[in-house]
Formats: sequence, C-alpha cells, structure tokens
Amino acid sequence: MRISSLALIVVGAVGLALTPAAYAQSQKIAVVDSQRLLAEAPQARAVSQALEGEFGPRQKTIESQKKDFEARAQKFERDQATMSESERNKTQRDLRDSQLNLERRAKEFQEDVQLRQNEELQRLQKVIYESVRVYAKAQGFDIVLAGGVIYSNDSVDITSAVLTNLTSKAAAPAAAAPAPKKP
Repeated sequence: MRISSLALIVVGAVGLALTPAAYAQSQKIAVVDSQRLLAEAPQARAVSQALEGEFGPRQKTIESQKKDFEARAQKFERDQATMSESERNKTQRDLRDSQLNLERRAKEFQEDVQLRQNEELQRLQKVIYESVRVYAKAQGFDIVLAGGVIYSNDSVDITSAVLTNLTSKAAAPAAAAPAPKKP
C-alpha cells in the first residue's frame, strides 16, 4: 500500500510539472520590433515633419545669429590692433554679451525641442501600442513581446503587419481630407 501511495504522488508531481509546459505550448506568442515601428511608421515621419516645421525657422534664426557673431568676432580680431583701448573694451563687452545671449537662446531652443520631441514620442508610442494591441487581439495572440528578445523566428514577428496597419491608418485620414477648393 505504501508503494502505491508513493507512485500516486510521483505521478501527480510529474503531471503538475508538465502542465505549465503543455500550457505554454498552447499559447500564441508574437514578437514586435518597437524601435523599427518608431522609425518606420508614417505617423513617426509626420511627427518629424511637424517638428521640423515648428522649429525649423527658429533654428535658422539661431544659425544666422551665430554666423553674424562669428563674422563680428573675426572682424574684431583683424581690427583690434588699430582700435583705441575704449573702443576695443566696448567691442569685447558687446561680443561677450552677444555670445552669452546666443548660448542662452541655443540652450532654450534645445530644451524646447527636447520637450516637444518627448511629448510627441509619448503620443506616438500610445498610437503604436494601441495598434499592436488591436492587431494582436484580432489575430488571437496571447502574448506580444517587444523589448529584450534575444532571438525570435521570423514567423512570430508581427512588426511588418503592424506597420501595414499603421500605414493604412495614416493614409485613411489623408484620403478623407477634403480637396482644397479652387477659386
């Protein structure tokens, strides 16, 4: 009697040990390359173009001011030997103030760009996450892995399919937009 009880315990333990493996094999798992989605999604290109339009003019202004400052600094270097001491001191102060002002504007610009990029990245990540979730649910996937995957078979990579969905979503609003009226 004692042997049969031990045999039942061993069989039960083996059965419990195999249950997670059998359950895991029945799971439908997919992998998505989130970096590729962020890089190739049409929504990402639209965000990039919007940010360029928003910050491009300001960047050009700063670059123009930088060139102007550099030209003034070069002129000062050439002409300082012929300047009076008071004129030289005044020009040095003006150049120093201009440089500090330019550096402050450039730093503010970088901070503004970084802030807007982060805002748009968060919005874009939500769109991509939702697209992956909707696709995975429609295809019956139980788990979708995004980061930290060392290896995956191409058959479980749904990145291209999600990109196709994102592209169709990006094209739909553009097609629905009314054509501009001709005068």
